[in-house]
Amino acid sequence: MSEEVIRLENVWVKFGDHIVLEDINLSVRNRDFLGIIGPNGGGKTTLLKVILGLIKPTEGNVTVLGNPPEKSRRFLGYVPQISQFDREFPATVLDVVLMGRLGAKGILRKYSSEDIRVAEEVLESVNMLEFKDEHVGRLSGGQIQRVLLARALVTDPKILLLDEPTASIDEPTKIDIYELLKELNRKVTIVLVSHDIGVISSYVEKIACLNRRLYYHGSKEVEGEVIEETYQCPIYLIAHGFPHRVLRRHDKKDSREK
Repeated sequence: MSEEVIRLENVWVKFGDHIVLEDINLSVRNRDFLGIIGPNGGGKTTLLKVILGLIKPTEGNVTVLGNPPEKSRRFLGYVPQISQFDREFPATVLDVVLMGRLGAKGILRKYSSEDIRVAEEVLESVNMLEFKDEHVGRLSGGQIQRVLLARALVTDPKILLLDEPTASIDEPTKIDIYELLKELNRKVTIVLVSHDIGVISSYVEKIACLNRRLYYHGSKEVEGEVIEETYQCPIYLIAHGFPHRVLRRHDKKDSREK
C-alpha cells in the first residue's frame, strides 16, 4: 500500500459560533486522485486551505508529508478558484507561470535561466508553450486554467490541490483538463474540489462527500443516498454523454438538479 501523504484527525474549523468543518477525519495516500464534492458553503475550499496551512484548525491535527502543513507547503501546488481577474493586468503567460518560483527565490530576486527553462518545460506539458509571450488577459477561460495549473506545477510539487479548476469552462475544455490531470496523476497526488459530480467520477479514483461533515470517503462508486445526505436534498444527475454512476431517480415534484 502506498504511503500516507495527508492526514486530518478530528479537525474542526469554527469562525466565531459558525462551524465550517466538523470533526473531519481524512487520509490521502501517495498518487491518490481524490475528488471532493458537496454544496456551496459546505467547507470544501476551507478544507484545502487547512491542508495548505493557510487556515489553522480550531481543534484537531493535520499532517502533510509527515509534517505540519506550513513546513510542507513548498511541496504543494495550489490552483485557487478564479471567478474574476483584471484582464488588463500587464503580464504575459510566462510571467504568470514564473510567479510560482517566487516562494523559493524571494520576491526581489531576478529569475534565472533555470527558472525560465523550467517554466517553459511546464508550459509545454500543459500545451501552452506557444502562448508564452501572449498577454494573459487575451486567453480563453480554459487556457487561463492551464496557465494557472502550470504556475502550480513549476515548483515540481508532490501534491496538487485544485479548487473548481473547470468552473465556467465549456464541456469539451473541461474534459481536456481532466485528461491532463489524469496524466499528471501518474507522478503527483491530486486533491480536487468540483461540482462536476458526473464527469469527475470518470477520472478520479476516490471521492469525498463534504458538507461541513465528511459523509463519505472512499471508492468513486458512491451510492445515491450518500450524495443526497451530503447535499441535503434530492439529486438528479445529468450525464452530458459521459459514463458515471447513475443514481436512483426521484419524483419530478421533489427533484432538484445539481
